[in-house]
Amino acid sequence: MRTRRNQAIPKWQLIALNTLSLIGFFALWQVAATLHFAPAQFLPSPVAVLEKLVELTQTPFAGYTLQADVLSSLGRFALGFGLAAVIGVPLGLAMGWFSWVDDVVSIPFNAVRFVAPIAWVPFAALWFGVGIGGPVLIIFTGAFPACLINSYRGAKYVPTGFIEAARMLGVSNFRIITDVLLPGSIPSIIAGLRVSAGLGWMSLVGAELIVASSGVGYLLVKGQSNIDTAIVMSGMISIGVVGLIIDVLLRLIERQVRIKRGQ
Repeated sequence: MRTRRNQAIPKWQLIALNTLSLIGFFALWQVAATLHFAPAQFLPSPVAVLEKLVELTQTPFAGYTLQADVLSSLGRFALGFGLAAVIGVPLGLAMGWFSWVDDVVSIPFNAVRFVAPIAWVPFAALWFGVGIGGPVLIIFTGAFPACLINSYRGAKYVPTGFIEAARMLGVSNFRIITDVLLPGSIPSIIAGLRVSAGLGWMSLVGAELIVASSGVGYLLVKGQSNIDTAIVMSGMISIGVVGLIIDVLLRLIERQVRIKRGQ
């Protein structure tokens, strides 16, 4: 009985397939707009959306240009995501090494992590209004669990032989964490940061729909209130492109880490 083996697709074929899929998507969109499947106000053509996208970069809408809104969103994202990484990674490593930390943190963490980030919006609005604190809190709640869980798993999967060797040499717990657990957990931590960044970026957009006075999410709200679908689609495209860039950057970091580790 013959078995089928998965073979890696050549890079040029992958690029060609991705290009064809994009062309097909925009072609179907153009056909739907041309045949007026919906009024132009609600289904603008790709060209109309592109023109609006360019216009938003040159003419302020709701007080800001598109690039200003994107930078505002990225600033909030950097704060929330950075806070999640700074707290989540060390705490996950500590939980993986100290059983008492795991016992203390696990129950409240597992209770809180199942609360969807969007559910924190009313709380954030009451506490922070439309200030920067609300979106940062919501990004943190979206990004924090993945940082902690992957760091915890990375610490648990470090080969026990490395830890036993360090103990035989009389290395302290702190040095074991910094010199054994952390380097051994790096691939898992980077993978967690990728997931965390995606969840944090999506949480940010949800937060800006309600508790922000600038940013890409705020742009979507204003476009919807003006019944301008082209503006809404322009904002959605910006969200997707920025999210893709963030993921690509983290993927490059992950690849470099794996190359250095000989993986």
